Amino acid sequence: MPYELCDKVRTLEPYQPIEGQYRIRLDANESFFSMPQVLRDEFKSIVDTLDFNRYPDPMAKELIAAFADYYGLNPAHITATNGSDEMLYLLASAMLQKNSTVVVAEPDFSMYSFYSFLSENKVIAYDKNELMQIRADDLIRTVNENHADMVIFSNPCNPTGQGMTAEDVRRLITSVKALVVLDEAYMDFWDQSVLKEAADYDNLIVLKTASKAVGSAAIRLGFAVANPKITNALRAVKSPYNVNTVTQRFGTAIYRQKELLRERCRTIIDNTAQLYKAFLQLKETYCLPFDIAQPCANFVFIRTSSAQAIFRYLLENGVAVRYFGKVSALRITTGSDEENKELLRLVEKYIIEKELSEKH
Repeated sequence: MPYELCDKVRTLEPYQPIEGQYRIRLDANESFFSMPQVLRDEFKSIVDTLDFNRYPDPMAKELIAAFADYYGLNPAHITATNGSDEMLYLLASAMLQKNSTVVVAEPDFSMYSFYSFLSENKVIAYDKNELMQIRADDLIRTVNENHADMVIFSNPCNPTGQGMTAEDVRRLITSVKALVVLDEAYMDFWDQSVLKEAADYDNLIVLKTASKAVGSAAIRLGFAVANPKITNALRAVKSPYNVNTVTQRFGTAIYRQKELLRERCRTIIDNTAQLYKAFLQLKETYCLPFDIAQPCANFVFIRTSSAQAIFRYLLENGVAVRYFGKVSALRITTGSDEENKELLRLVEKYIIEKELSEKH
């Protein structure tokens, strides 16, 4: 009798990002900055000194020390991971018993639900309000009424760019018995972080990534920050050598460039604000039915009935953004000044061409 895949994976399809070569990529919320030459030279020196035949440091001590120093944290509260995705899977599989209840917010990062599904947990979706925001009292009620074991959401949110204030986050943490997992992947672009308070609570884990503000998506590096009890458990359930030596050494060098990282973050924040204002101007000039949320992250989220058409038009002209069909929206990562100008030029060109075609 032939082998059959189990039911939960039989119909799954691999994750499919936008494929192909595009002259401008504004679809994955990556930093538009790559590494400067001074760091590239250091990377080359690092590679020359690696013992490729040896396993990496299982606790990534040097890397964690650099990360802790950058954010002003205690290294004893930090676990390094092979990207945030590894930690998300561990949280759903190892930190919960089978058939546990997980509350997610919708819309939000889809992998929260996916990893919970793979781990055979019950997923409860909390629907955000019309402004795509989380109301703390409503989320608290959803968690408590469903006796949830874990609640997880991104703050600021991917894909909406909206955020929950630190005050509301604290109220959530202290009002539920569930484990609260707060993904602060985009918090470098906002000022409502509770990262430095993570160890003060018995039910909080804050996630960070090097893929966004730090501009290091290629090396797959993430971190979890929590109290010593939770941190010890996370370090116990992760793979022994989960973060490879190249990533550890490169990441250490990157996080030691404090002023460079902070300066680049300020530039990204400024560019995002300019991009947001430019879309507001387009909306006003052409009386567009655009619902544009003021961003707390490094991207602009626009709901419009024309989302799919604009998405396809941009792809045809060599520019990739992210399209969300369920809510008919575009998520547009901020780029460099030149990239943003080209994006806006094409969007305006699409609008003008559409108006001309409708008149004829």
